[in-house]
Amino acid sequence: MSLSTVEERVRAELGVRLFTVLAWIPERRALRRVHSSHPAEYPVGGEKTVEVAAGWLERCITAQEPYFGPGKAAVREIFADHELIESLGCGSIINVPVVDGGRTLGVLNILDAEGAYDEASVRKAESLAPLAVAALKEEQ
Repeated sequence: MSLSTVEERVRAELGVRLFTVLAWIPERRALRRVHSSHPAEYPVGGEKTVEVAAGWLERCITAQEPYFGPGKAAVREIFADHELIESLGCGSIINVPVVDGGRTLGVLNILDAEGAYDEASVRKAESLAPLAVAALKEEQ
């Protein structure tokens, strides 16, 4: 399944204003953007290394657990690019690791207006993450 198709499913089942997919590059401890709903602001190929808080990497990449930021305060706490995120009308975020055989392949980043998501949204996002496995394996 293509990452564009994954985006369509997320859009249909959760709603989303900004959707990106990051591939995990373990040897560099970096995340490379491989899909973006907003390529002008978040171009494919862009990389993140120190732009996110260390606790976020530990949670999403190492522990393979989702991160849920229900409001702007949570987004500001974790993401250096929070001003750009807010300028796109986003204030709620779900980051879901994409895992295959115990290995983290990447992360789905699902953002919408502040308060748009709740814990049920996180569970739904987790159920959609496996759809991105094949596409992320091709990126490796």
